[in-house]
Amino acid sequence: MTTPRPALFLDRDGVLNEDPGYVHRWEDFRWIPGAREAVAAFNRAGWWVFVVTNQSGVGRGYYSENDVIALHARMSESLAEVDARIDAYYYCPHHPEARVEAYRHPDPPDRKPNPGMILRALGEWPVDLPRSIMVGDKASDLEAARRAGLRSLHFTGGDLARFLEAEVVAA
Repeated sequence: MTTPRPALFLDRDGVLNEDPGYVHRWEDFRWIPGAREAVAAFNRAGWWVFVVTNQSGVGRGYYSENDVIALHARMSESLAEVDARIDAYYYCPHHPEARVEAYRHPDPPDRKPNPGMILRALGEWPVDLPRSIMVGDKASDLEAARRAGLRSLHFTGGDLARFLEAEVVAA
């Protein structure tokens, strides 16, 4: 068993990439300044790095789960260019008003503000919860962290690496 390490949980749209709405194609993806550098810094410090993202566009029929998976693969390729990596991506395609019935749920456990994606990561990885943090740009991100017992930081824009530089401590 691997020794528990702190984890950086990141919302995707609005934290790692610009959020014009329902980003699902690489051609429309734009990194937030300092996002790749922030991931690399936490990797070097020995932290796990996870993405936890609501993707209701799947349930709304705007794009497919394969589109989400393909975009995450491209993100990983781009991160590798700066010696950075995401250890796992978690996404929630469900929504209470999803047009696609398979994705309709009155209160999806994985959809933030519910903590399901975070709890799944905690069950799958040896995470040092008291030293871990969630970074989100919406109240639902911060609430999901609170419900999971995780400290959170509200990112309101700017350079993500600069925003997180005081948080990067060796695991």
